[in-house]
Amino acid sequence: MSVQDVVLALLAKEPAHGYQLRARLRAALGPLGAELNAGQVYVTLARLEKAGLVSAERSAGPDRDRKTYALTPAGQHRVAEWVGEVSWPKPDLAEFHLKLVAVAAGRLADPIAVIDAQRRELLRRLRDAQRAALAEPDDSMAALLLEGIVLRLQADLRWLETCEKTWVPRRGDA
Repeated sequence: MSVQDVVLALLAKEPAHGYQLRARLRAALGPLGAELNAGQVYVTLARLEKAGLVSAERSAGPDRDRKTYALTPAGQHRVAEWVGEVSWPKPDLAEFHLKLVAVAAGRLADPIAVIDAQRRELLRRLRDAQRAALAEPDDSMAALLLEGIVLRLQADLRWLETCEKTWVPRRGDA
């Protein structure tokens, strides 16, 4: 996920302080937002300002040390481009597949043991994601994100089953 693009998109609605943007991100991500470092938002805003995608104005009055960030025309253009992109995150199945091939070719380990280790990790992640999803209200944006994570993990587990079926007969060939 490009944090820069998300921050720009959040600013498209209205100018905001860094702490407001962080709160919006945390609300949208639910329990996954806990991993969001507070400094990450401010570093991102500084980079966006340096790139000319946002402008910052110091607040008047007692909050003079706070900056309000707003999109520049270049920032608005970048948001429009980002919204129009149709890329999709790709799980790195090719890397795992090559790991299995290399493990078998070099007799470094049993490919089935490698698959089992990966399965245990995916099952752990699936359990955590399902628990987090159950803790979210059904109508929250975070619940929707967590459901996507659960579905992707389930698909990856099904693919590991296929890998296992393929590699069991090859054990003797390795």
